[in-house]
Amino acid sequence: MVQNYLIRWILPIAVGIVCFLIGFVVKQTLTTRKMQQQKIKADSIISEAQEKAREIKIGAKDSALKIIQKAESEIAHKRSELNKEDDRLGKRREELDRRVERYEQKEASLNKRQSSIDRRSNEIKTIHAQRLEELQRVSAMTIDEARELLLADVEKESRADMARIIRQIETEARETGNTKARELIADAIQRVASEKVAQVTTSLVSLPNDEMKGRIVGRNGRNIRAFEQAAGVDVIVDDTPEAVTVSCFDSVRREIARRSLARLVIDGRIHPAHIEKILADEREKMDEDIVEAGNEAAYEAGVAGLHPEIIKKLGRLKFRTSYGQNQLAHAVETSKLASVIAAELGANVDISKRGALLHDLGKALDHNTEGTHAQLGADFAKRHGVKPIVVNIIASHHREVEQESVEAVIVEAADAISGARPGARREDLEQYIKRLRALEAIADSFKGVEQSYAIQAGREVRIIVKPEEIDDVEAHRIAKGIARQIEETMQYPGQIRITVIRETRAIDYAK
Repeated sequence: MVQNYLIRWILPIAVGIVCFLIGFVVKQTLTTRKMQQQKIKADSIISEAQEKAREIKIGAKDSALKIIQKAESEIAHKRSELNKEDDRLGKRREELDRRVERYEQKEASLNKRQSSIDRRSNEIKTIHAQRLEELQRVSAMTIDEARELLLADVEKESRADMARIIRQIETEARETGNTKARELIADAIQRVASEKVAQVTTSLVSLPNDEMKGRIVGRNGRNIRAFEQAAGVDVIVDDTPEAVTVSCFDSVRREIARRSLARLVIDGRIHPAHIEKILADEREKMDEDIVEAGNEAAYEAGVAGLHPEIIKKLGRLKFRTSYGQNQLAHAVETSKLASVIAAELGANVDISKRGALLHDLGKALDHNTEGTHAQLGADFAKRHGVKPIVVNIIASHHREVEQESVEAVIVEAADAISGARPGARREDLEQYIKRLRALEAIADSFKGVEQSYAIQAGREVRIIVKPEEIDDVEAHRIAKGIARQIEETMQYPGQIRITVIRETRAIDYAK
């Protein structure tokens, strides 16, 4: 019973304990083996890491060595260049020292030479004085007496040459005078009546009623004086019903004044400030009209590719006349004539048309610039890219320079045909305009003059001076100077009134 009890309970316990011990031993063995394997793996990783670290360290040492070697090489190269530059600077310094030394030697030599020259100059002056004294003693004349004698001989010889030239000119004048006179008479017979000076130098402005004349004149004539002064024209308010007359020899100025006055009449606000504003606006519009007229003339003449500045000056010819003939119409007509003649003769038609259209271009400039209109026009065209052959046509159409092409001769002939046709021109207007422009030119020649206007048909010249440059005393002196110069250089009937206006304006703006 006891034995069965032992076998039944003790034996399983003993077997369990043995199995537990065996399992424990096996587990410990496996754990130990696993730890050994992990240790071996860790040692391998550490070894690989140490190997890589050694390789990286070696590579870093190599790179550092290369960088050090490269830096040392660059330092050596720089040091070599610096040594070379130092040597070069040393040589330049030595060369400069040598040059300075040579210059000092030359300066010393020049000083010695200058001293020698001064001595020679003093000797020459002494010898010259001695010779003058000897000449005066031998000739028994002083220097002033000898000079007077020489001048008398030169004057006598010059008078003889002058008399010979005068006789020659008189002979030529007698030979050609009869022919010229016959030509002038024939031209006068062929011409027909044309516009009078008063008709081509005045413009009529219509008014809605006669009461508007009083507003134009203003209180004590304030408005009309302001308008005439700003526009440079005469405004004639007479008994003509519902109309006033604007008079001025300058067509551009007169047209601007006519348009401005018409606008003022329509607007109704007539006072000095508004007058100046309207005049400024119309001047801008006139510039646009001038350009349009130039373009129309070029199109009508069949000339393309002109510079805008040339077109602008060409348009100004619409408001210029020569002996009563409109200059823009004359230029277009001359261009067409030159085209026909060139085509008949086999010459260059385009060059002939172009030169003929531009031949009087200088007449848009000559009242402001000195020189003949042919030369002024040629210079202006040359500055704006016109071909040299066309420039020669412009410069030579009055034979002031030599004609270099057959087209120049054609343009000269076309110009003569256009100007000489019956009724084309009349001399009265040209002389009248030249006299008025001469009056303004005399006034403009004085320093401090800002603007000048010849008005009242040339019986008065109004001059506006710069107030910051001219005081009241100087204004009186300018008036006397202009009057004296007009008396000495011009011929005119009656008397001319000189009015110098000095006006100071203070202007500010409320912002």
